[in-house]
Amino acid sequence: MTEDTLKSVADRLDRLISLIERAVPPARPEFDPDAADAFVWQASTGTLQPVPKVNRVEMVLLKGVDRVRDILVENTDRFARGLPANNVLLWGARGMGKSSLVKAAHATINSDPSKLPGGHAMKLIEIHREDIDSLPELMTLVRGLDRRFILFCDDLSFDNDDTSYKSLKAALDGGVEGRPENVVFYATSNRRHLLPRDMMENERSTAINPGEAVEEKVSLSDRFGLWLGFHKCSQDDYLAMVNGYAEHFGLKVAPEVLRAEALEWSTTRGARSGRVAWQYVQDLAGRLGVALTG
Repeated sequence: MTEDTLKSVADRLDRLISLIERAVPPARPEFDPDAADAFVWQASTGTLQPVPKVNRVEMVLLKGVDRVRDILVENTDRFARGLPANNVLLWGARGMGKSSLVKAAHATINSDPSKLPGGHAMKLIEIHREDIDSLPELMTLVRGLDRRFILFCDDLSFDNDDTSYKSLKAALDGGVEGRPENVVFYATSNRRHLLPRDMMENERSTAINPGEAVEEKVSLSDRFGLWLGFHKCSQDDYLAMVNGYAEHFGLKVAPEVLRAEALEWSTTRGARSGRVAWQYVQDLAGRLGVALTG
């Protein structure tokens, strides 16, 4: 075999190896649950990205949600201690602290890991709405690990012609294997049944058996053992939120000025909520030259 022939064969082998390397995905890095207390699920790579610092509000600052707060913390505490606990759907008015409450409950229970089984902190994993189809893969990844995981999806809802809710139903039921013992699923939504009303009405009007069609849709929310409702904010609750933030961050402003400005701020936005209260406090702190830390 001539030198030119050998070189040609070697070039072809190099190209073949390169094509094989492109076709075969790299090995998935081993998941280290102790890398952080919170992670974000990357469905495209099948990996969990550690979150060095979770964006959260302290529990003491969440006003006007006392009843649902206590229920969620109790359910989360039972789960963390290895006792039976429910999947939770936090639904209702926008900006009332649904996702903030989930993150605050996680931090509250983790405040003393020594009281938890094995001394291990509970882990929070966020899965994005568009990645719900990959939820079974995520559950498989964490199944059997000696850690407990809250899988959290913020602003979960489904639109017309979206069938990924079926994957969620199957995952919450756990299929043949059942839901992993070390996993619970928390979701927030503006919709109690996660599906738009016109979608359910369309199913009713076009199905051979309208009742069964609607039951198929509504049964998704039935997979959540706890429904925690968040309703529109009263003026008193809104002002309590503003006062709580102002006191916590040491914002020096006369009570009558704080009240007047906070009410004007909510009027210009046409809404009262925890989010609106926080936005006002951010504006106030900026005008006062105070950093919102601590």
